[in-house]
Amino acid sequence: MSDVVIKTENLGKKYTIGHQAENGRYVALRDVLVHNAKSLLNKTKDLISGKPIIQGDTIEEVWALKDVSFEVQKGEAIGIIGRNGAGKSTLLKVLSRITEPSTGRVTIRGRVASLLEVGTGFHPELTGRENIYLNGTILGMARAEIKKKFDEIVEFAEIDKYLDTPVKRYSSGMYVRLAFAVAAHLEPEILVVDEVLAVGDAQFQEKCLGKMGAVAHEGRTVLFVSHNMAAINMLCQKAILLDKGQIQYLGTVESAIKQYLDFSL
Repeated sequence: MSDVVIKTENLGKKYTIGHQAENGRYVALRDVLVHNAKSLLNKTKDLISGKPIIQGDTIEEVWALKDVSFEVQKGEAIGIIGRNGAGKSTLLKVLSRITEPSTGRVTIRGRVASLLEVGTGFHPELTGRENIYLNGTILGMARAEIKKKFDEIVEFAEIDKYLDTPVKRYSSGMYVRLAFAVAAHLEPEILVVDEVLAVGDAQFQEKCLGKMGAVAHEGRTVLFVSHNMAAINMLCQKAILLDKGQIQYLGTVESAIKQYLDFSL
């Protein structure tokens, strides 16, 4: 039986963005009213036809990902690196099933837990305790399974004093501590973590890296996006270098980091 848990084939994600026309000439009130009327008519047409509403006078198609193909084996820790706008977060959102790809396909074997940005997956009006159970349920776990891991999650997150406080009152650091603790301890087969850990302090980041390393050693899979090359080098066995939505390199961490640093010069 194959140990491939993630397989992407010619994956692409396209976004349509709008641009406002710049005009240095004098604009009369009549021109503004006509422009607004046309804009409202176009938005109404898009709404009726089910198309996304795009602001602006002209539209442009942008490929955040294009022809991305790779495989991830069970138990691998893969770093995903690249400059801002390279497509890293978009790739994780597609893999986490938060957004649909425009082209290609993704095959995933196993339960995925994602930590992509502060606030993802938590209900702000619910307490920390309630959100732990909510997240576990979303991951498909029985209440007994969640209860078994509950004390470990609270101890790791260090938020026991605020456990019964609505998470909307948490600081960003507290939010991330609890979110990571839930994602890492509820035993997903695949753990997906974006740069969000940078919100925490240095001690907590070190603690999280240690936990992700333990998760990988247990035979589970980790995908980790970061601009911290030391963290990537410490945790990952392989790395993917993205640039302009395409894979520029897939292989050893050392070579990927070298190429990334060369790109950044």
